[in-house]
Amino acid sequence: MIGICRHRLATDGQGVTTLVAFHGCPLRCKYCLNEQCLRPDGVWRQMDALDIMNEVMVDDLYFKATNGGITFGGGEPLLRSDDIVSFCKLMPQEWRITIETSLNADRKHLEAVAPYIDHYFIDVKDMNSQIYRSYTSIDNRQVIDNLHWLAAHEDTQKITIRLPLIPDYNTEADINKSRKQLEAMGFTNFDCFSYKVLP
Repeated sequence: MIGICRHRLATDGQGVTTLVAFHGCPLRCKYCLNEQCLRPDGVWRQMDALDIMNEVMVDDLYFKATNGGITFGGGEPLLRSDDIVSFCKLMPQEWRITIETSLNADRKHLEAVAPYIDHYFIDVKDMNSQIYRSYTSIDNRQVIDNLHWLAAHEDTQKITIRLPLIPDYNTEADINKSRKQLEAMGFTNFDCFSYKVLP
């Protein structure tokens, strides 16, 4: 794990949340926000579901009072679907579970965690396959396949799609095209913003 960040408010979920960030990601984004998730060396914490529960339980009252809970991020949390499912089976039922994901993972991981997720933040990047590959170094076919599965099996009101303007990679017109494609699939909640590239 990269780490656990407590007492987050209005940043990545409803109410007071604790971010549980996993190491590892299939993407190699040119402007990666969490480069530590890609480093093979570092002071990473080895924790199983019970270890995580024991650490985050201290905020049980905050979660229940504010309708908050746990946000799984990273890295790519879907790569740790077994740990997420195990954790969700241990936690108090009142906690909300949010996941921040690129959806670029095998469908089995998404299907495993879906029964436990209250809200998804999906970082689509761009629906254009050439733009996506240029920025992330891999294909987005799996992302699109998983989006179709979610549209067919989940309430799309539980899903927020992130569509960033990525300097040197896409344009406002590209974002509008992506949004129209996603709206045609049934998605209605979007977070459109611009990456700020530091010199």
